[in-house]
Amino acid sequence: MTTFIETGHAKNVANFEDLISFCIGYGATYNPVNANKKIPALQAKQTAALAAIQTVKTTKTAFDNSTNAREIIFETLKKLSTRIVNALEATTATTQTIDDAKTVNRKMQGKRAGSSAKPVTANSTAVVVPNAAPTVTTISVSQQSFDGLIDNFAKLIQIVSTEVAYLPNETELKVATLNTLLTNLKAANTAVINSTTTYSNARIARNTVLYAKDTGMVDIAFEVKKYVKSLFGATSPQYKQVSGLQFRQPKN
Repeated sequence: MTTFIETGHAKNVANFEDLISFCIGYGATYNPVNANKKIPALQAKQTAALAAIQTVKTTKTAFDNSTNAREIIFETLKKLSTRIVNALEATTATTQTIDDAKTVNRKMQGKRAGSSAKPVTANSTAVVVPNAAPTVTTISVSQQSFDGLIDNFAKLIQIVSTEVAYLPNETELKVATLNTLLTNLKAANTAVINSTTTYSNARIARNTVLYAKDTGMVDIAFEVKKYVKSLFGATSPQYKQVSGLQFRQPKN
């Protein structure tokens, strides 16, 4: 559906350009009272629509790049967390400290304490009975969102950083390396948040230019076609030129 809708935006603008061309071809006969239907206004609207569509494409690319980068940097985080716990277990750390680290790691893996079952889902499941309070049948302890992973990874770093016996030789397990990774994880997540906002705003702006009531490109196109019909008649060759041009509003 997304591909169809994006293609539909471009098709609307292309048909609008054809509409403008026909109107210019009518010469001085085409002389609407409404300023929005005059040739300069139509051309300005087309330019704005093209720019808005291009901005959506640009911000979509930035959004995709940021989400891809975040996926890559988070890809091995769970395995790394397990390695950290294993390295901690190999030290003289207390049982309590090791258990704390294991608890945090279980949350990162999405598993319940003391269970060998498959990872639970991130959302709680509620059964709603009419005229009764909702009953939660599954309360998930999974924190698999990126924010949750970052938070738990920070907790894991905190545990090992305060353990004097945690002195791994492996560079990727050292506390300094883990803190650098944590910073990068946060930056990658923030980049997605910001690119999502920019992309969303670009889509809103595009939809305003193309589909706002009365002032949007599509509504203006409908009005221009009505004007041409009133100017030359419903059976005129001029109206036949523009009547076949399709302009569609998005369903959503």
